[in-house]
Amino acid sequence: MGGEYTFVIADLAGYTALTEAHGGAEAAKTVARYTELASNALLPGARLVERVGDQVLIVSDDPRGAVTTAIHLRDAVDREPLFLGVRIGLDAGTALEQDGRYFGSALNIAARVAAHARGGQILCTAHVASAVSDMPDMRCVSVGAVRFKNIAEPVELFEVASTIQSLTVDPVCHMHVDAATAPARLPFNDATYYFCSFQCAETFARQPLAYVEP
Repeated sequence: MGGEYTFVIADLAGYTALTEAHGGAEAAKTVARYTELASNALLPGARLVERVGDQVLIVSDDPRGAVTTAIHLRDAVDREPLFLGVRIGLDAGTALEQDGRYFGSALNIAARVAAHARGGQILCTAHVASAVSDMPDMRCVSVGAVRFKNIAEPVELFEVASTIQSLTVDPVCHMHVDAATAPARLPFNDATYYFCSFQCAETFARQPLAYVEP
């Protein structure tokens, strides 16, 4: 059955680094908690329809509800202590639904937009930005057009602007860390790096250039 949908694709930035640094058990625990946060972030009309690894697909009948769900998810992830950041992409358009699975270019573009986002960033297309332009306390700021593989025309992207918390990222496992309460910190090349644990600090100290730009 065809219809108009807004697709939200959200995955954890740095999941591979977390798995390498802390092992599969910690990664599985993180994904379980992440899925719980995604379920709790859903607004009416939005539904979590698929999870693959650390990526979730949320489908909404309303672009406003989709954007608000994305903000709730991002903020919930940011509030989690010693957690990864989430990167989110949205697009809206006509899609075909069959047995709970969705097919259409809007879904494909949402996946590419999510992959283009940084940790903690919500990006959307012009279709979504225009639909939420009159929402109070909501700003979508153009970040320019991007060419994606197998997409004929450049896609203009917009960042959903909202409060950004002052967190830093552990360079080893990519967890978000509050600099004021980080268990460990190390100086290197005129910068200070913060770590979720002494284990990550020791790993960094042994080979810092493996984790930061020279």
